[in-house]
Amino acid sequence: MSEQREKAKWVAARAACGMVESGMVVGLGTGSTAIKFLDLLAERVRQEGLKVTCVATSEKTGREAGRRGLAMVPGFPDFGVVDLTVDGADEVDPAGNLIKGGGGALLREKLVALASRRVVIVVDPDKHVAELGHDFRLPVEVVPFGWSRTLQALRDLGAEPGMRRQGDEFFRTDHDNYIIDCRFAGIPEPAALHARIKSLSGVVETGIFPGLAHAILTGHPDGTWDLRELPV
Repeated sequence: MSEQREKAKWVAARAACGMVESGMVVGLGTGSTAIKFLDLLAERVRQEGLKVTCVATSEKTGREAGRRGLAMVPGFPDFGVVDLTVDGADEVDPAGNLIKGGGGALLREKLVALASRRVVIVVDPDKHVAELGHDFRLPVEVVPFGWSRTLQALRDLGAEPGMRRQGDEFFRTDHDNYIIDCRFAGIPEPAALHARIKSLSGVVETGIFPGLAHAILTGHPDGTWDLRELPV
């Protein structure tokens, strides 16, 4: 990853961290920019005495939060309303639709987003695309039972599907499911494709997040950032 992109990610994460207020329940995303946000949030807790409780969107993020001394919501994995979730994205289109799931946490990420009063997506400029799906494969989480039939059903929808692997084995999500990464020749109607894929037996969730973000926060290498509010 280039030094310029790293700078942009830190800028976005720092700007998002400034939105956190004491007393909030904060959703912690998964991915490189989200981890930077986590570092900065832990710093504010130590230095300012900020009082927050957190909901993690993956086991990895939960472990990282624990190492930094961040308090988690009591009773997790059950949780209620989240005040603010800060997460990243693999692609963002002009309407604010997202592809997420590159880190394999799409199911929890979506559940936390749906429970959130406000979802702020932090990205660098390279994550903005004219149309989803041309460059990044769409992750689809599926149950292991009958996975080959689900893969064929995705192929019948026009995808070029491939099983995500980790070494010699199929990748397993935190919920012990598989991920099928699907290449499409662009996704001009994200909500419609999401609905079609979700209707397939064996599919747990898709990496399309249509209309779930309240704002897109883009960091730039020169230290500036911009916040685009979205109609939700």
